[in-house]
Amino acid sequence: MRIKAVHVALLAAMASCSAMTSGAHAQAWPQKQVTFIVPFAAGGGTDAFARPLAAQLDTQLGKRVIIENRAGAGGTVGASAAAKAAPDGYTFFMGAAHHAIAPSLYPTLDYDIEKDFIPVALIARPPQVIVVNPDKVAAKTLGEFIAYAKANPDKLSYGSAGAGTTHHLAGELFKILTQTKIQHVPYRGAGPAMQDLIAGHVPVVFDGLGSSAAPIRAGQLRALAIAAPKRVAAFPDLPTAAEAGLPNYEVATWYGLFAPKGTPPDVVERMAKELKAALQVPAIKEAWERNGSDVPDVAGADFGKMVSAEVARWRKVVTEANVKLD
Repeated sequence: MRIKAVHVALLAAMASCSAMTSGAHAQAWPQKQVTFIVPFAAGGGTDAFARPLAAQLDTQLGKRVIIENRAGAGGTVGASAAAKAAPDGYTFFMGAAHHAIAPSLYPTLDYDIEKDFIPVALIARPPQVIVVNPDKVAAKTLGEFIAYAKANPDKLSYGSAGAGTTHHLAGELFKILTQTKIQHVPYRGAGPAMQDLIAGHVPVVFDGLGSSAAPIRAGQLRALAIAAPKRVAAFPDLPTAAEAGLPNYEVATWYGLFAPKGTPPDVVERMAKELKAALQVPAIKEAWERNGSDVPDVAGADFGKMVSAEVARWRKVVTEANVKLD
């Protein structure tokens, strides 16, 4: 009996020590620089949200939060690296809607977006927008663009952030709904695709509004329609695809923060709280509105359920559209 009592006391002491250690970890974190792995090239839609957020978290956490761009293979290169990162609370992954598409297109992925990451919080969800280079495309409305594409099969090409990204599937869905033939040109991220669109090397991009907003305002690009159920406050004169004559064309991208599986729960919870606070900062809210996004309040398990629903949704689209990697 005495041995049993000692054993019970020892277990209780260990549990208490563990709880104290966990609490101390939360209070101490962060002790050094925190890295956000962004799996696309600099200058893309992910950057448009990740960089202002990182700058705000610098202030809140008192430690540097840096962006590490690791582009390639439709965002899967960076995702793979993030999944293998040490789960010590100092590396996080800025995932996107593309990562809900990837499982249906890349049969040999060495990570699982649903199993190898802890969903922290949804960051932003801007709609897709159809943008053209005004010097290369004469069409001023979506109807005119569709008419030209139908009359000139395979003469147009559209750039994307990479094979299997939201940009890619938004383009393929557009082709299915309009019965047009437009060539796909994948890039290593939305940034390079935008650069070539502005330069006139590719005439069309089905882009996230986050990376297209600035060049649209500057007159470098012409926006034909947004793939959303309603207009956005940042561009009140920009019609929805349905208003422009293309019903059922709705594609929104989203960006969210994940932690590698095994990251201490108290650190994940702390980061979620810091993100929620950061998203309420007036400068951040204004930046999100300029980029056509609302300020979401979806975190933890709710964000995880959203990701799983997105994986199922895009699997159905990929199958029905018979989308293949280029």
